[in-house]
Amino acid sequence: MTYSRFNRSFHRWTSMVFTLTVIANFVAIGFMGYESVPALVTYSPLPPLFLLLGSGLFMAFQHYFGRRRAPAAAS
Repeated sequence: MTYSRFNRSFHRWTSMVFTLTVIANFVAIGFMGYESVPALVTYSPLPPLFLLLGSGLFMAFQHYFGRRRAPAAAS
């Protein structure tokens, strides 16, 4: 598996984890109120978010830093 395919798969699964942590955060705030939610629950979406930032920037800029292709032969 190339690094690009691994990065896309990693980004996809990390986005699912991020979405679940955000949903859990809203559920916890809904049940307990904002003042009584532990900091661990409040800040739990941040690590997946930073991982998504890194993998997303890689995917955005890999096009510009990729190998140069040979120009198509004129027929």
